[in-house]
Amino acid sequence: METDNNQFTNEEITVTFEPTKCIHAEKCANGLSSVFRTTVIPWIDLDGAPSSKIISQIKKCPSGALSYTMNKELVQAE
Repeated sequence: METDNNQFTNEEITVTFEPTKCIHAEKCANGLSSVFRTTVIPWIDLDGAPSSKIISQIKKCPSGALSYTMNKELVQAE
């Protein structure tokens, strides 16, 4: 997993965290603590669960502080 400031990526998805939007409802950590960890840095570990579960949990974020995009490989025609 790679991290760039508040962006975290694995092969399938990139998760963005916007701290100024966060209302600290803790739905992310309570729902998927293997990914959204409050006691370590970096606090988001995309290797902690399958991307489908991470996406499902991000959709429950009440403030919209967490978002995701799907990573796509560029395929060049030969």
